[in-house]
Amino acid sequence: MEQSKPKNNQPTIVPVTKIGLINTSPQGVLCLDLGTKTGWAFQSINGLVTSGTAEFKNDRWQGGGMRFLKFSHFLTDLYNHQKITTVYFEEVRRHRGVDAAHVYGGLMAHLTAWCECHNIAYEGVPVKTIKKFITGNGNANKQKVIDAVTQLGHTPADDNAADALAILHWARDNRKVGTV
Repeated sequence: MEQSKPKNNQPTIVPVTKIGLINTSPQGVLCLDLGTKTGWAFQSINGLVTSGTAEFKNDRWQGGGMRFLKFSHFLTDLYNHQKITTVYFEEVRRHRGVDAAHVYGGLMAHLTAWCECHNIAYEGVPVKTIKKFITGNGNANKQKVIDAVTQLGHTPADDNAADALAILHWARDNRKVGTV
């Protein structure tokens, strides 16, 4: 699938990679793997699951804050089209570089502030918790996470979408969000 080109400073969104009906849940749950290329998975109130990636990369003419404005717009756009009641995100405590840490921290700050403004519950889930839940190994590599969510019937766009789907399955089992 080809990615759409950014228009008017909008994020590039990879088209939905998985749609499937599951048991009805009373919540609209959004799960995020935060980063320049953010993986997302959403379970609607009627049980429909969608996933994909959204890229919040600046071009050479944009200031440093544009990625965060794009991210906030992405969240608001989802909120305007779906009833989001809870957000779960991958909680990273260790980054490979300073830039990655700054991007993650900025996205997390905007996410938590956005959730507070919209009165939406949110929770960070540690990386090792997600990996151990979905693969049985807290140190599993990206491919093992992709393989595990694929075995659950999903077709993730990439490792970021796979992480978001893994968080959704974790939330279903540990926070009684719904069932597969």
